[in-house]
Amino acid sequence: MAANIKTNNKINDKGNRAISIDLFWHLIDIGVSLTSERNTTKLLDRILSEAQSITNADGGTLYLVNGDDKESTLDYIILKTASLNFEMGGTSGKKVLIPGLQLYDQETGEPNHNSVATHVMLSGESVNIEDAYDVKDFDFSGAKNFDKNNNYRSKSFLCVPLKNYEADVIGVIQLINATNPDTGNTISFAKEIEPIIQTLCSFAAISLDNQRLIQSHKDLFDSIVKVIAQAIDAKSHFTSGHCIRVPELTEMIADVATKSRMNTFKDFALDENQWFELRIAAWLHDCGKLSTPDHILDKETKLQTIRDGIDNIKSRFEILLRDAEINYLKNIIGNPAENKKHMQEYEHLNLKIIDDLNFIIKCNPGGEFMNQKDKERVKEIGKIKWCDSNGTLQELLSEEDVYNLSIERGTLNKEERQRINDHIVVTIDMLNSLPFPKNMKDVPEIAGGHHEKMNGTGYPAGLKGEEMSIPARIMALADIFEALTAQDRPYKDPMPLSTAFSIIRGMAGDHLDPNIVKLFLKSGVWKVYSEKYLLQEQIDVADISEYIKGL
Repeated sequence: MAANIKTNNKINDKGNRAISIDLFWHLIDIGVSLTSERNTTKLLDRILSEAQSITNADGGTLYLVNGDDKESTLDYIILKTASLNFEMGGTSGKKVLIPGLQLYDQETGEPNHNSVATHVMLSGESVNIEDAYDVKDFDFSGAKNFDKNNNYRSKSFLCVPLKNYEADVIGVIQLINATNPDTGNTISFAKEIEPIIQTLCSFAAISLDNQRLIQSHKDLFDSIVKVIAQAIDAKSHFTSGHCIRVPELTEMIADVATKSRMNTFKDFALDENQWFELRIAAWLHDCGKLSTPDHILDKETKLQTIRDGIDNIKSRFEILLRDAEINYLKNIIGNPAENKKHMQEYEHLNLKIIDDLNFIIKCNPGGEFMNQKDKERVKEIGKIKWCDSNGTLQELLSEEDVYNLSIERGTLNKEERQRINDHIVVTIDMLNSLPFPKNMKDVPEIAGGHHEKMNGTGYPAGLKGEEMSIPARIMALADIFEALTAQDRPYKDPMPLSTAFSIIRGMAGDHLDPNIVKLFLKSGVWKVYSEKYLLQEQIDVADISEYIKGL
């Protein structure tokens, strides 16, 4: 709200006033405060309120230009009339529904000087009108209609351009009905006050321009970050939406955390800059995967490298089947009297070979767990001899084949898993190399901490509990829940909520922050996320009470 200025300015019959030194000092204070305001809506509201206060104007309108071509408009941003208790736009919360003023004729392309506001916008010159009803140069039909509908009388107008530091006009302030503070009568705007309002408008335009410049830089940076995230997802069609879903879920959990009454979050709050920092960190949390080979990211089966190695193994089994048939036929020819025995041996061997092949094929896609018995069977099958094209006997499965087929979980072996895990180190190195401003200095820590664990067994730094920031702990949960319920993983079906909840409940304490797990479940964030990203058959939980017991 604008300050109530006691200037001792003397107003004569014509509305002219002697400008006091207090007003100049107040103008300086306004200029300083405008540069510190970070909220654009509040900034615009402050600009108009101060202009009205300094001039004792009953009404005021703030316009901003929209566009930079022949189709550009001068849009209504804030409208105020004190005597009518009327306010629209700005901090009022009431949306401005009045269409903008065309700056150029849409048919001829000629500049529109019919309106005083568009004239000031196009000319860059202030206009001071004593009585709008006596003016022929401008169309005041809009003001007259407003007067008729509201039992009002628009009389004096002062219209001033908002010029930035490059002298470009970016908007207009229109003040209506200067008022004598002693009598309450409507008077004209004093000529002496015009330079003051022009100076205020210059301060305002520069502050607003700086805000826009900062926002445009943030928007550009935000867009670049999202392009990088999309490039990461594009590397693997199996995780094509991961870098989109994790940031969204992270922000959803962070939002309820800032509103939570839980003791853990009593001091947790995020200002505008911290929200931006969190968003950037979430979008870049996997940027190190740009260095991970595609064949590892896209490893759909245990034997896959550039192509699936199961095809080579199938060929070896086919040779075993062929050789078994050849040996059977040779035995019949050499000893026909034992035909029945040879047939039984052949059928038994044939079934075993096919059964072994089917078992290997079943092991190849990976899964949530492979027991020791199955791993031992892989080794035994691997020792079976087959004869290659050179007549050399070789083991059916190479050491590498046995090693990969014995992977307990998923499709990645230890070395490949480490290569995947290394992406977080690369992520931190990449982010630490960027010259983040002071208000974004924690981006590397937040993005690089989502694989740490509460018990200190995570990576890469082995942080424990509160050594991890709350945003990093939130992202750890978001990353895991997204992975559990995602529909695009090559080695597993998307989990239903009941299974995913049981897993994250089991991870609470050692791996995940139990307070964040509890907040996630009790707040209902999972419902909103599930309705947007999960299949209907995955949503099999209505009551979460059993999953929050003991948290």
